Amino acid sequence: MKYMLIMRATDEGYANMGELDFDKMLETIGAFNEELIRAGVLLAAEGLSEASEGIVVDYSAEPPVVTDGPYGETKELFNGFYLLNVSSKEEAVEWAKRLPMTGPGFKTEIRRVPSIDEFPQDNEWIQKERAWREAHGQL
Repeated sequence: MKYMLIMRATDEGYANMGELDFDKMLETIGAFNEELIRAGVLLAAEGLSEASEGIVVDYSAEPPVVTDGPYGETKELFNGFYLLNVSSKEEAVEWAKRLPMTGPGFKTEIRRVPSIDEFPQDNEWIQKERAWREAHGQL
């Protein structure tokens, strides 16, 4: 089963990160990533650029409204993710509890990523996606 560990932080969390030595932070995260690789569960992991570089497309109006970051009303920002292939939700939780970026202002949301096999296989769009994934080595 695939699970996404979504790393979120508040302003307090970001402020705490600013106090960390960047090389030490990379070393700590790199060691954790290496552990995931050795365990054979890591599918992908990415951090994101600062929120001030982001863009929001808001669909509550027609046409959609496009604005640049930062996001003044957001209490927490999504700042990176891990995509893991583990045997259970409990295993995903155990990996999340070991993430190195922790402390006040940090949270990790865990969400299961459904497989294409869980969707109606007689649906034209699912069939097209399956064909694309097969052609690109993703199945």
